[in-house]
Amino acid sequence: QVQLVESGGGLVLPGGSLRLSCAASGRTLSDFTMGWFRQTPGKERTFVATINHLGGRSYQGDAVARTAISLDKARNTLYLQINDLQPTDTAVYYCAAGPKTDGVLSKISDFGIWGQGTQVIVSA
Repeated sequence: QVQLVESGGGLVLPGGSLRLSCAASGRTLSDFTMGWFRQTPGKERTFVATINHLGGRSYQGDAVARTAISLDKARNTLYLQINDLQPTDTAVYYCAAGPKTDGVLSKISDFGIWGQGTQVIVSA
């Protein structure tokens, strides 16, 4: 079983950037398809980005221009770089692990292992 721990969230001004991290232990992340999701109070968790073991990536439509998902195999850590942050990006961001695939995964039900989340607040 893999354990996931997110970090890197915080308070940031509109237009700023953050790099979120998801450190894994117990298994190598190359054994999974990894994803980032976000959730605001009272709303469903939504897909942000995913990366598979081949480096194939997919992004939620609005996020593609400002977001980059990456996987550092040496550090066994997943990252999410978000640029030009806006107040609408305020959410708890979660990383998740799903079954290893040569394709991409984007549904919540595709992922069975979740971290505890890291809060991002974008505000002036």
